[in-house]
Formats: sequence, structure tokens, C-alpha cells
Amino acid sequence: MRRVLAPNPSPFTYTGTQTYIVGMGDGCAVIDPGPDDAAHLDALEAALGGEHVCAIMCTHTHRDHSPGARSLARRTGAPIVGCAPLTFDTSGPRADEGFDPDYEADRVLADGEAMTGPGWTLRAVATPGHVSNHLCYALEESGALFTGDHVMGWSTSVVVPPDGDMGAYMRSLELLHGREDRVYYPAHGPAVEKPRQLVRGMIGHRKQRENQILRLLGEAAQSVEALVPQMYKGLDPRLAKAAGLSVLAHCIDLERRGLVARSADIWRRN
Repeated sequence: MRRVLAPNPSPFTYTGTQTYIVGMGDGCAVIDPGPDDAAHLDALEAALGGEHVCAIMCTHTHRDHSPGARSLARRTGAPIVGCAPLTFDTSGPRADEGFDPDYEADRVLADGEAMTGPGWTLRAVATPGHVSNHLCYALEESGALFTGDHVMGWSTSVVVPPDGDMGAYMRSLELLHGREDRVYYPAHGPAVEKPRQLVRGMIGHRKQRENQILRLLGEAAQSVEALVPQMYKGLDPRLAKAAGLSVLAHCIDLERRGLVARSADIWRRN
């Protein structure tokens, strides 16, 4: 396996998008080709060294993951395989990267379907939550899981409604916790050497946030904007919007479960 780091660092991409090359020689797969950046694509071509590319595989269609697929497909002739297209209106400000509206897949992988090449099998693991079309890819020969944005070692994933769904995100975390993957390779940040331990901690963290919301709404009905400073002491003001959207995602999930209700922008505990 080889890794090529895209030159797109940001508060949401950390040091940049990590593109992975799986396989050697007769056929390889490129996972998350990243932004449509000429320098990054040149670096990918150099890393490939003229090897045959069987598939260009995207975990999801945020702009830091999938736009490079089209240009790489033109350069290599490889098909685009993996997640389904998904586009939401991104005209307003977001707390994460917007969607790639031009993404098209030659083959969409359903949960459990696989792409194979010489000496490797990449099986899709559906992990909706960060976005509804998110897939992880399990490299069956090594026990590695390419986790895209669903699990990262440097930060928790942003869950932004309406395309992000906290209930689905939690179920996907539980799914991964029940697996026996040896190592995670995320799209941003270092490899995760103790994946089940990290996922267990992430589930616990989200449940703590959920309990905070229930306690605070039990004390008084209030808006998401009022909840954020009570839940995130000393928060960097630049991260307030992202924190508010995460709280909103929790509130929507709690509402679906009948634990809270809202009137306009005010939430209360049932």
C-alpha cells in the first residue's frame, strides 16, 4: 500500500486528503483520489509509475475526496467505482466540505460488494452518518479498513444535517465496533492501530454529548445556540458553527426517538 497526501490542508482536512494506492504491478486501486488538483494528480501518477489502475474508488462525494476521480480516470482509463452520487444544496455556509456535484460512478458498490484485483479484495462496508453515501473499504487480505471520514484518529467526524444523520452515524460506529479489523487507514490523519478501542471511545463521547443535551433541556427549553456554550467550555469561536451543527444533529436524533421536541428553534425535553 502507498499513500499520497493532497496539498489541501484545512480545519476540516487536517494535513490534507490521503489518497491510498492498493496493489502493485498488474493492477491496483486508488482510494479517495482527492481534489482535482494538477500537482496532486501528477504526484499520484508518479507514485503509480505506469502501473495498471483497475479502479478509482471514492468513500463519499465531498469535494476533498472525489473530484480528482474524473481527471485520474482520463489519465489512466480506469473506471470510477464505489459510493453512489449524492448532492445537496451547498449555497449556504457549511461546517465541512461541500459536495461534488459532478461525481458519476461507472459502478456503484452496495454494502458487501467487492472490487478485486491481483492479490487484493476491497469489500464495501456501508457506513452512513457523516453523509448517507459513505462507504468504508475492507482490504480482506490484510485486515485493514479504509475509513474515509467516518473514523479518523485526529478528530471526530462532522455530522451536518440534513445529509449527515447522527442516528445513522452511531449505528455505523456500532457496526465497526463489532468487526475485527486490524488497522484503520483514514482519509485524514494517522493510521489507527487500536481501532476498536478508538471506536468505543467515540461511541462513549457521543453518548456523553447526548446526555448533556437531555440534562440541559430538562432544566430549561432553549435553542441550539444557547446549548453550545454550556456544552463546549472555552470553545474556539471559529469552531462554534461546527459545534452547533453537531448539537443540532443530536437534537434531531433525540426528537426522532421521542426524547425531545421543538417549537420553531426552541428545544425541550419530553
